[in-house]
Amino acid sequence: MDSRHDTAAVDNLFARLNADAEKFGYHLNPDIEFTRSLVEGLLTNIGRYGYMACPCRLASGIRAQDLDIICPCDYRDPDLSEYGACFCALYVNTPILQGKQALKPVPERRGQKMVEKKQESASTGSVTIKLSQPVWRCKVCGYLCARGEPPEICPICKATKDRFERFV
Repeated sequence: MDSRHDTAAVDNLFARLNADAEKFGYHLNPDIEFTRSLVEGLLTNIGRYGYMACPCRLASGIRAQDLDIICPCDYRDPDLSEYGACFCALYVNTPILQGKQALKPVPERRGQKMVEKKQESASTGSVTIKLSQPVWRCKVCGYLCARGEPPEICPICKATKDRFERFV
């Protein structure tokens, strides 16, 4: 980092991410130097694109196309459940945090999501449900709400409106 402003920006975002993670039951990687480098990457992507695209993935620069890789990305929770860390290893599970489990490589799930969506739409056993309001799901934390439009900000994880998908 070249200036104090950069250091302060990294410190501020690091502190905010850490506080949010701990508040919602997540943990940042305990390797502070590594984690700070990821935070620097997030800040770089905020400067480039205006949003926190995952620093370990290639973003298009078009928010609508990158919604699934805006940190925390859509893949964080399945990666944590299966591998103990997210793809870029910014978020880790408790055993990794405590040094009881080693980090291991996490395969990229991003391309897999498109295949799963095609398979979902091709399946035949669907059930039709009539509701007075659509149900929206936050793609980051899974929060569900029934209303005309998704909320501007998820009350659970603070993801923006464009991170919601129509669930039912």
